[in-house]
Amino acid sequence: MKSKRLSKAKRLSLDIITTLPQPIIETILCLLPIKEAARTSILSRDWRYKWTTIPKLVFSTPDGYPIMETSKLIRAIHQVMSLRQDPIHEFTLSLHGNCFGKTGLPSCEVDQILCRLSKNHPVNKLILDFGASSDDCSYNLPFSVFSSLHHLTELYLSWCGLDHQPAFNGFGSLVVLSLDFVWISRKTLLCLLSSCPSLKSFRLIMPEDHVVGHENSTMIELFQCLPLIEHLTIWCDTIWWFVPDLVPQELPTSLIHLKYFCLEQMSFHHGYALTFLAVLIKNSPNLEKIELEIDIEHYLFNDTNYDSDVFEEYHSDVWLEHLSNVWLEHLIELKIRDFSNLEPELEFVKLILAKSPKLKKVSIKSVVKKDQEPGMLKTLLRTPRVSAVEIDVV
Repeated sequence: MKSKRLSKAKRLSLDIITTLPQPIIETILCLLPIKEAARTSILSRDWRYKWTTIPKLVFSTPDGYPIMETSKLIRAIHQVMSLRQDPIHEFTLSLHGNCFGKTGLPSCEVDQILCRLSKNHPVNKLILDFGASSDDCSYNLPFSVFSSLHHLTELYLSWCGLDHQPAFNGFGSLVVLSLDFVWISRKTLLCLLSSCPSLKSFRLIMPEDHVVGHENSTMIELFQCLPLIEHLTIWCDTIWWFVPDLVPQELPTSLIHLKYFCLEQMSFHHGYALTFLAVLIKNSPNLEKIELEIDIEHYLFNDTNYDSDVFEEYHSDVWLEHLSNVWLEHLIELKIRDFSNLEPELEFVKLILAKSPKLKKVSIKSVVKKDQEPGMLKTLLRTPRVSAVEIDVV
């Protein structure tokens, strides 16, 4: 009897879910891994094809995944896409480990998936992550991604190559673009950005050895391609692409839409980084949040001091004088990670406190020694400011 009651309760629960509106059922199925969503087809005749209508598909492998298992996943993706009854609006393909190259998958396997996707579905959000451990394992993005995916609003690319210049009409609807460890030339990057007139969020995280070619470019060229940019994240290693010398440049048009700026792996002894940051702050009158992640590997702050000659050359001439007349009228928050309390970092915080009348919070994640924290906090609290700002040091 108890077994029958449980069985009846399960059927009742299933019936309740089945009678939900289709959009709600699709939302529930989207929260499941695609393998589990497909298994719902055995529940009943009504559920046999429900999983084929979900608008979001996510396929991923963990690091170190065997290449044979990855091949099985690729075959499964082809099978899933052949059973699709409704459009795909979001698609994620994340293959980690040495998936490509001499011992991995042929690139054409993924090319076929992306070609089918671009031709048959109005994809809005595309995430491609081919995490690789060496250049030999990179994946070159096919031209079909650029030529057919006109509905894209969000594009996230990681560990793949763009070795061709995308001659296409552009992503007219693209709002978010993220490039992490992508092999690309400056010319191709600027061409891509200029083909995205609606872009509001841009992330560029790339080491120096991922730069293809030796073309020159400037900050002016970069920001001419980003007229509507609101959120910008960039890695310090990338900055030298756009700052050919240490002389700060005035942008012909202010970045009036920019509200959030994040500079990762920042070094206050990097002349190009200081120049880029100075120009950006001076030309962004509506900035609301600045976030810096400091590259502590540049500093041997345990027992030695920084190079004072480098500090004088880059910091005094390029930084302080250039920002003497800046007034950050809309800045609300400053966040700094891996703050080591060296003089250039401290002077930057002092400048922000003195130039931001609406500043509400300064969050600092410190890496100084425990016995140095009280002195650092005391200095920050005594620094003149133009707002009733909360300073949080952890």
